[in-house]
Amino acid sequence: MTTPAIEIRGLTKQYGSAKVALDHLDLSIAQGEIFGYLGPNGAGKTTTIRCLLDIIRPTSGSAAILGMDAQKDSVALHKRIGYLPGELNLWGGQTGREVVSYLGRVRGGVDWPYVGQLSERLSLDLKKKVRSYSTGNRRKLGLVLALMDHPELLILDEPTSGLDPLIQQIFHDLMREVRAEGRTVFLSSHILSEVQAICERVAILRDGKLQTVERVVDLMTFKFSDLTLTFRAPVAPSLLAHVLGVSDVTATGNALHFRLSGDFDPVLRALDGQYVVALHTSEPSLEDIFLTYYGGEAQTHAATTPQKELVR
Repeated sequence: MTTPAIEIRGLTKQYGSAKVALDHLDLSIAQGEIFGYLGPNGAGKTTTIRCLLDIIRPTSGSAAILGMDAQKDSVALHKRIGYLPGELNLWGGQTGREVVSYLGRVRGGVDWPYVGQLSERLSLDLKKKVRSYSTGNRRKLGLVLALMDHPELLILDEPTSGLDPLIQQIFHDLMREVRAEGRTVFLSSHILSEVQAICERVAILRDGKLQTVERVVDLMTFKFSDLTLTFRAPVAPSLLAHVLGVSDVTATGNALHFRLSGDFDPVLRALDGQYVVALHTSEPSLEDIFLTYYGGEAQTHAATTPQKELVR
């Protein structure tokens, strides 16, 4: 069998006597996949990345990257990994090209023709000083730095934050190209539509604990649907309030809106004698599925958070 790109076993990070940032995390990521890593602020995503890169040491457990120990072999591994942190601090007085050149020497070389292609596709002027870059252009430079030497593994923390939709689409294309070459992407993102578009599998983390690891296509067939039934006359929501699998029942005019987990037959039985004019059903989005794993906490967060940006 092919060695996993990332293999995590029992990874735990505790700060002091109370705060557990990661709680016995087990995770395996195959080579050649784009893997999404989701969870809100404080879930442990960045802690996981820092442990993988040996920026911090875990309290217990182990991590292997490309078959090598993430701690003992960290220096050698850093030459095989492209990393984009969530907060990128660069040298403001240098040009983008000078930053690429410097970090290229540290990492063992730069594929300048490829850097030229990347900067052109991302609409990034490498001749300008970093201090003159907008937030989006700094992010573009970070992507160039992560990709510039064709690393075997990319570890990207919210890579498209601050990028406009067109550049986000170009990023998606770049990631698909990386995957087509057999390389691996570990992607922590707060943009759920992005994860849904390019990731094969996704992990959902909550309070340092892994909630699920699923293929995105399987998550999208999650066993619930949002339904709207339209009747000839108004129907009281109480008819469905206690039906098995039904939740969130509301009424608008002659219609009832609700979420259904499970079979539809109990709904039909509860509505016996009611004349149904129309039925509309919608499958859950990745955002809906994410919210089911976070319950009321995520619903409260969603009320004050722009759509499709519920995870940080």
